[in-house]
Amino acid sequence: MTGKLILVRHGETEGNVGKILDTRLPGLPLTERGVAQAKSFGANLDTAPQRLFSSEALRARQTGGYIEEATGVGLEVLPGLEEVQLGELEGLNTRAAHETFQNVYHAWHFGDLAARVPGGESGLEVLDRYIPTLHRLRDEFLTTPGAPDVILVSHGAAMRLVSRELTGVPRLFAANNHLDNTETIELVPGPDGTWDCLRWGRYPAPFTGAIAPTGDDPMG
Repeated sequence: MTGKLILVRHGETEGNVGKILDTRLPGLPLTERGVAQAKSFGANLDTAPQRLFSSEALRARQTGGYIEEATGVGLEVLPGLEEVQLGELEGLNTRAAHETFQNVYHAWHFGDLAARVPGGESGLEVLDRYIPTLHRLRDEFLTTPGAPDVILVSHGAAMRLVSRELTGVPRLFAANNHLDNTETIELVPGPDGTWDCLRWGRYPAPFTGAIAPTGDDPMG
């Protein structure tokens, strides 16, 4: 079996605490709790990854930096892996703003990838900038049997959308089950360029729409 691509949501940020829609680079930093989460994640890895990557966002780079300290694996920052960009909703924390985004985000999970918030990205645009990098990481690092894992620190909403599209996780499950800070989605290469999902946050495969939804705070 090849190694896994482990997508890690960054640690808690000031934006998460304040329910702020924080998507534009560089973004807000980790809180003290977020730093502790990142340190704990790195310290609790059974084995060090062969490579460690993050998006360009400050919160992802900080989280990756603490994983680097714990594992000794150097962090590499990659473009195009930032959170879903929310245009006119950027910086807002109102109920109306969150509902507007969640309506669009759920539409993406059920196939309307052209939907967008005003001034923001469509689901298709997110997939187009994000997925090619995952395929490149697969081809460069995960094709050899027994290859160690690769870790990529990224963002909750983008991770969920991309993973659902790559693996065919049930739409209802993906739409209803968000990721807490430093939770993971674990992907493994399948045959002919496909991917399988082994873990989604607290849930191991197989995944079903019958699993009760978690409180949805998709951003990060």
